[in-house]
Amino acid sequence: MRILVVVDYQNDFVDGALGSADAASIEDAVMSRIDSYLSSGDPVVLTMDTHGPGYLGTLEGRILPVEHCIRGTPGWELHGRVASMASRCTVLEKGTFGCVDLYGILREYDEIELCGVATNVCVMANAVIARTANPEARITVRADCVASYDAVLGQKALDVMESLQVEVIR
Repeated sequence: MRILVVVDYQNDFVDGALGSADAASIEDAVMSRIDSYLSSGDPVVLTMDTHGPGYLGTLEGRILPVEHCIRGTPGWELHGRVASMASRCTVLEKGTFGCVDLYGILREYDEIELCGVATNVCVMANAVIARTANPEARITVRADCVASYDAVLGQKALDVMESLQVEVIR
């Protein structure tokens, strides 16, 4: 059984507070993966980075003092065509880089694919959760379906994921 996890494809990470042209450029590729999974009857999980109004007082907010993905704001919402797929997917909110709720879900799948943003932060954190939840699973990340605000860190993250036995399809 296989599952797709789309990590944080939200307005603030695409064209908002922490957006990038690279994040905007992967929308078609991400949608292609979502369509492929849903048309095959396989599940898709959409994670949503979710913060409250006190974000700047958190450890993350002190280190990254850019308000983003504040619940209920336009920046928090899923981006573009991915948003239109939410009713057909499982949507999980997360308050930090990795989505703790994924752990139990991913234990049930022998093929796990991740895509989304940012490669070197939330995608990588969730790849580690996937590997921890299911050490024997085939875990993949397609390089054309992930993006980072920092291309150099994004490429380094793909290398690190490979060292964690995540198959990076380049």
